[in-house]
Amino acid sequence: MLKQRLITALILAPLVLLGLFGLSGGAFALFTAAILLLGVWEWVNLAGYERPGQRLLGVAVAAALMGLLWLGGAAQATWPLWLAAVGWLANLYWVTRYPERQAQWQAPPRRLVMGLWVLLPTWVGFIALRDGGAEWLLFVLLLVWTADSGAYFAGRAYGRRKLAPSVSPGKSWEGVLGGLVATTLLALGFALWLGLSPGQLVLLVVITWLVTGISVVGDLFESMLKRSRGIKDSSALLPGHGGVLDRIDSLTAAVPLFALLRLWL
Repeated sequence: MLKQRLITALILAPLVLLGLFGLSGGAFALFTAAILLLGVWEWVNLAGYERPGQRLLGVAVAAALMGLLWLGGAAQATWPLWLAAVGWLANLYWVTRYPERQAQWQAPPRRLVMGLWVLLPTWVGFIALRDGGAEWLLFVLLLVWTADSGAYFAGRAYGRRKLAPSVSPGKSWEGVLGGLVATTLLALGFALWLGLSPGQLVLLVVITWLVTGISVVGDLFESMLKRSRGIKDSSALLPGHGGVLDRIDSLTAAVPLFALLRLWL
């Protein structure tokens, strides 16, 4: 498994970084759309539709919606980001009330609709951050990876109080705190690098705390859907890593929210 993970990472990491930071405009939009459409393929299965024809139909509908958003200018608008903000408040409620409120979203059509405020705004968020400057796209990617690493090491060393035992028993409140400390240091470093004013620095730290918190919810939300579906990974598309959603679950929450909050910087 470790060998598979390393091989997959060595092949995909340079390609993903090249696509994210070497492309712009329409080419960047197509590249990120392709990644998220793979996520749609997995999401349809998470919703409970297993047959390939159903999953292909879901991908086709999502691709058509992306095309409409792009042609209509909505891919550069803020309303999809607001949709994500409201949607993630609902997701937070369901994660914290699992399994008591599972009946509210358990039906396959409802789980399918969830993807509208999870995946499509993520695509819009990626475009907004790339258009606003590659440094902000780099920041949110590093934020999610730093939060995950800080949470892992703090949780291993100090984890005692479970964060959401019914959803993901391995996560702890101490891990969340470790992630917040790590991303705070990242925000301070970025503020110095970009030469932000003291007021902007404080605002960036506050935004970082909010986005770090919602990135944890993104991870827990996908775990909740997989637990409800009775599967370990969203797919086997990435050998040794599971599926695309397993790798971007935190980003689906962090990217659109950060793209929205960054407008206040």
